[in-house]
Amino acid sequence: MPIGTMRAAQIDRSGGPEVLQIRDVPVPTPARGQVLVKVYAAGVNPIDTQLRRLRLGSFPRGTGVDYAGEVVALGPGVDGLEPGQRVWGFLGIRMRRTGAVAEYLVAKPEQMAAAPTTIDFVSAAALPAVGLTALQVLRDGLRLQSGQRLLVVGASGGVGSTAVQLGKAMGASVTAVASARNADFCRELGADQVLDYDSIKPGALTGEFDALVDCHGGSARQYHRMVRRGGRAVTMTVKGLPFALLSVLLPGPRMRFMSEKMRRDDMETLAGYVDRGELRPVVEQIYPLSAVQDAHRAVETGHARGKRVVDPTQ
Repeated sequence: MPIGTMRAAQIDRSGGPEVLQIRDVPVPTPARGQVLVKVYAAGVNPIDTQLRRLRLGSFPRGTGVDYAGEVVALGPGVDGLEPGQRVWGFLGIRMRRTGAVAEYLVAKPEQMAAAPTTIDFVSAAALPAVGLTALQVLRDGLRLQSGQRLLVVGASGGVGSTAVQLGKAMGASVTAVASARNADFCRELGADQVLDYDSIKPGALTGEFDALVDCHGGSARQYHRMVRRGGRAVTMTVKGLPFALLSVLLPGPRMRFMSEKMRRDDMETLAGYVDRGELRPVVEQIYPLSAVQDAHRAVETGHARGKRVVDPTQ
């Protein structure tokens, strides 16, 4: 059992990226039903920047909701895992003293699963939050079927790039909406068609699509018009939430709002997609722990090609 201190990103107050500090804190001890994990990489997600700005909860608190690492020790009552096992997982958005952006973390067994065997820790850490979101949206929210036409708005970001790949793996024809500079990238992921959001007129292709994944939110109403009657639409962005509520009163399919839920079997499903070569995590940039402020600033620009990842071992 490790005893001593570790480095972890913490905040003492809500605010901008500058409130993130690297601290020496005690290595956590796993209680009953908990697992101690050495973190080799942690994802940086929009939800991390949103939680950082919340004044709710107590301080200090950590940051980071998804990770990849290695089991170090098991608390009493934990079965099915063993020290040295490679795992990845999603902690959820509950605020805690230390999050995934730390050298170690404690989590429940149901918050992790065996990591894919064909990728490294950094690549693995890029996937849990966005992978759970994309999988659950496509399968449960949209009930996507082989042969259907899927529109992914914001296709170059973390959720979007994952949704494009999973949509293709599920047999759909995928149209991606992204910037012109990311068009080739989206095609490499498997998109059958790429629309430049600077030149497309949302709503011009009324009735064309069976399913819509809105990862942007800013033009949810316009893209909603591109879904046929009887189709389905989901947004997972705060900006898209007002229209999702309004869509109940409008003609056409209702737009649902969804967020990811940690399900161990879904993490195992994602690992299968990765190990079969049907899904590859996309990492835009790797940051050392000391540069976590820079990682948050980059995420807040809203421009992404995949995910930003923090490597606590650097």
